[in-house]
Amino acid sequence: MNVEELRNYCLSLSDEVEEKFPFQQFKAARDVLAFYIGGHIFCYFNINDLSHVTVKCPKEDIGNLLEQYECLDKPYNGNAKYWIGIDATRADDALVKDLVERSFQIVRQKK
Repeated sequence: MNVEELRNYCLSLSDEVEEKFPFQQFKAARDVLAFYIGGHIFCYFNINDLSHVTVKCPKEDIGNLLEQYECLDKPYNGNAKYWIGIDATRADDALVKDLVERSFQIVRQKK
């Protein structure tokens, strides 16, 4: 999956999804694109490096997912209790989409 495919997928989840570059004040995070639903982030990644796509995840699922998939790891700059990292350069597109959609649903339910 490339950056445009991932971006388009995130935007396709709802007409209410917004995209922003929210970390402009931090030199190392200027290229981090975040996707929001109801004013809250559900997915973010550096547009130049898809090896760390970060999404929300039910805390009870994180351990099993990390054991099951080598392409999953700790989140980039997120609380590992609620977020999971995906190496989208190695992960199957279906897995990336599934985890992004799960994250979207988690955040959407809280709005």
